Amino acid sequence: MTKILLSLHVLAAIVAVGPVTVAASMFPAAVRKVQVAVPAGAGAGEPAGPGDVGTVRLLHRICRVYAALGIAVPVLGLATAAAMGVLGDAWLITSITLTAVAAGLLVAFVLPRQEELLEELAGRRPVERARTARLAMFTGVFNLLWATVTVLMVVRPGSTTGA
Repeated sequence: MTKILLSLHVLAAIVAVGPVTVAASMFPAAVRKVQVAVPAGAGAGEPAGPGDVGTVRLLHRICRVYAALGIAVPVLGLATAAAMGVLGDAWLITSITLTAVAAGLLVAFVLPRQEELLEELAGRRPVERARTARLAMFTGVFNLLWATVTVLMVVRPGSTTGA
């Protein structure tokens, strides 16, 4: 049963967390491209029309939907850890903490800022580059947290089952 749970946990992480990290990373640059893509006949400095926002909207939707699906990752992870008898191990507690921080960052900072920028673009208002840079920073921290959790899951320092 442990191998099945572990397999499901890893698959859930790949299928759910992977798309969020990629789409969230692409989002700030996609917003900046919409800013640059001025429709024919528009004056310099005017934002692009709402029709140019499709990619940005899609990236945000990927982040929202796969973030919701991502709840399966810690659920399956906890079930796997319980089956393996490692719930009290330091590497797992650290991973759980970092996962909670990453989820909080996504929900509190990344997704709301994506929505704000999307509304700006849909309303044909220019977006300040500093706002996309801040979003990129939050996204980078989110991705770094997930990379750290992944390393902890593979290495499992102090674990008798680790490499």
